[in-house]
Amino acid sequence: MKKSKAEIVREYGPFPDVEKVNGVTYDGQHVWFASGQKLNAMDPASGKTVRSIDAAAHAGTAFDGQHLYQMAEDRIEKVDRSTRQVFQTIALPGGVG
Repeated sequence: MKKSKAEIVREYGPFPDVEKVNGVTYDGQHVWFASGQKLNAMDPASGKTVRSIDAAAHAGTAFDGQHLYQMAEDRIEKVDRSTRQVFQTIALPGGVG
């Protein structure tokens, strides 16, 4: 694998009412970040949070091209961005968060 140095092209934040960012992913339009009890969608052009989803958001965030996945204690929650609902949970191996 060829290694190269990363270049920081822009930094965002601080965000109101966000003490810590626990996970980050990009869906092609918004940067999603986990912050405690919310998944937040940020517009990368303006740096403003444009919407949020109530969900346990304590660690790791991912996007598979259609859905968001969010680690929540002993499970991974599958989240529909359009309905803002957790519609499936996946137990973590060993049941440990």
